[in-house]
Amino acid sequence: MSSNTKQVIYALFAIIGVCVTWYFNLQLMRTPAGLSLPSFIADNYVNAASASITNDLLAVTAVFLFWSFGEARKLGMKHWWLYVPLTFGVAIAFSYPLFLLMRERKLAQRL
Repeated sequence: MSSNTKQVIYALFAIIGVCVTWYFNLQLMRTPAGLSLPSFIADNYVNAASASITNDLLAVTAVFLFWSFGEARKLGMKHWWLYVPLTFGVAIAFSYPLFLLMRERKLAQRL
């Protein structure tokens, strides 16, 4: 698969990641509790299924941030720290494919 194809796919996944997560975040903001962090965290542990998915995403997030930090340093990618607030403030469904897009662009520049 070409680098350009990968970049398009990663960009599409980043856009999809924002849309599918923020559709529900915007619905949450319209509720009486709004986007309260304690309420948001509690809502993620209402049953065993939601707790399992929440913990799975937290583990994936930790691995992504650990790996991406090293990968960004290795490739000389600037502003890696922006992926931390993007991950927690937007969604890992956005920040991970965005990182892969920027990584792919960096790799393409090196050729």
